[in-house]
Amino acid sequence: MVQELNEMLIPDRILQLLEVEGIDTLFGIPDPCFVAMFALAEQRGWRVIAPHHEQAGGFMADGLYRLTGKPGVSIGNEGPGVANLAPAAIAAAKENIPTIFIAGQRERYFDQQVRRGHFQYTRQPRYFEEAMKFTGVIEHADHVDDIFHEAFRQAFTGKPGPVYVEYPQDFAAATHSFGPLKQIPEYRLAHQRADHDSLAAAATLLEQAEQPVLLVGNGVFASRAQEVMNKLATVLQCPVITTPGASSRLLDVLDISAPYATAAANEAIARADVVLAVGTEIGEPIHYGTGRHWSAGCSDRKWIYIERDTSAFGVNRPIEVPLVGDLRDVVPQLLSHLQSRRSGRGLQARYPQAYSRLQQVAFEQVAAAAEEAPEGPPIHPAHLALEVSRALPENPVIIRDGGAICLWHMAFNATASSDIHWCQNFGHLGTGIPHAIGAQLAVGDSRRVVLISGDSAFQFHLSELETAVRKNLPIVIIVGCDYAWGLEVKVYNIAFGDDAPDTEAHWGKQVRFDKIAEAYGAHGEYAERREEIAPAVERALASGRPAVVQVPINGEINSLEVPGFEEFSTWYGDKGYQ
Repeated sequence: MVQELNEMLIPDRILQLLEVEGIDTLFGIPDPCFVAMFALAEQRGWRVIAPHHEQAGGFMADGLYRLTGKPGVSIGNEGPGVANLAPAAIAAAKENIPTIFIAGQRERYFDQQVRRGHFQYTRQPRYFEEAMKFTGVIEHADHVDDIFHEAFRQAFTGKPGPVYVEYPQDFAAATHSFGPLKQIPEYRLAHQRADHDSLAAAATLLEQAEQPVLLVGNGVFASRAQEVMNKLATVLQCPVITTPGASSRLLDVLDISAPYATAAANEAIARADVVLAVGTEIGEPIHYGTGRHWSAGCSDRKWIYIERDTSAFGVNRPIEVPLVGDLRDVVPQLLSHLQSRRSGRGLQARYPQAYSRLQQVAFEQVAAAAEEAPEGPPIHPAHLALEVSRALPENPVIIRDGGAICLWHMAFNATASSDIHWCQNFGHLGTGIPHAIGAQLAVGDSRRVVLISGDSAFQFHLSELETAVRKNLPIVIIVGCDYAWGLEVKVYNIAFGDDAPDTEAHWGKQVRFDKIAEAYGAHGEYAERREEIAPAVERALASGRPAVVQVPINGEINSLEVPGFEEFSTWYGDKGYQ
């Protein structure tokens, strides 16, 4: 049988390969390697988003993935453009984000040329090998399909992660004859299900448990598995604890869910005899499931772990029942096993009512603490968090960036959302605006995206406000201004004492982000008093434009009285600030 060949531009073929994976958005600056690709993409109906910095484009791709479950594509042109991708690539690796990084390069003969002083040239892949699950260099047009198939295979095999594909500038306008397009099952594993015996063992353990707990990580929300997880949580009727990186909520079981390290979660953990962990690395921010809040009853507590990376089992803690597979496949399998047993002893709700009451008491205590906080100006960060929560629409997408204000928002947030994003594993500052742009592109007009940020982190990618304006993305940004590297100072003081010098930790209070926003064509608000916050946020939402709400907050309180800091400070490892 003779294979039918189709001659086309190489960039057009690359777009076809990306379309098979459901991709329809490019992030990058249209330099020589990619001008043709960008034009072809627009002709095919794609969205092409040019950021002002390649790093920001990488974070935008990250934000898009977390709301769609489809990999984002981030592009960097030869030399400095590719170098600018590095921070986003490292963050993607730590956050388990399968971003596709496509790099331009000068023609291949430069690799072997011994002359020196090449403009914008360096051997780029070696700088990304540590972060990337795969680095592929296209040297011949015949390799285009194979290299992209391998990139996708690696990005989604085991723990998700970023991949790197590089092609030379002389391919930008070159043509080649390609064979038929392969579909996903032809080049990578589309589904990964657990084995029957392990599922049966897990179902038995959950059925016999007296006080089970469901531990939910960010993987559940990034893979868009909320619907089936809601069903599982409803059947289990046990406390649902979200990891710090997730922070999102399963809306169908709000009355039995709480973030890790809250009073309600701590009590549930202390009682738990079985833990079902889904979409989490069981890593440092939850103390590896062994120390701190897990210490009581640790030797007797059994763990069930849904994870598709076989190398993850038994590393951070022992796992009694490993369920190897993609949670999107395994959770429905486990649910089916549990439901088939309901005619027998079945699962009984022994603790949820008491747990719900515990949560209500905790919420009342938080609200009371906020009300008892001293009035400003400058505004108490608890008041900022509470007033913002009251002004937000139903089920917003909430993005958090760096700063102590994010910890305050975690503690005093009364808004339930199915999507709350935070670069928690890596702790990279400045991801907020790009994440918000990617998220708003993902949800369109169906939901509003709101960013909570400290003032220092906000300024990393301030220029991307123009991108949001240009693309008509109505993101709303609340900036809590303590005019300092407040949280960093706190950590520094813990380590070296309160009297240690903090040179350059503070900066001028003259900056008006609301005016800067207006200069970019966005909506600006400035709120100096508590009663001004909610109306300012409401006006920002009503503007239908990108908007910035600047709120000066009490810097001393913000850095020195951070709620939950005793938890945050333990995330620095076994020898951290404990």
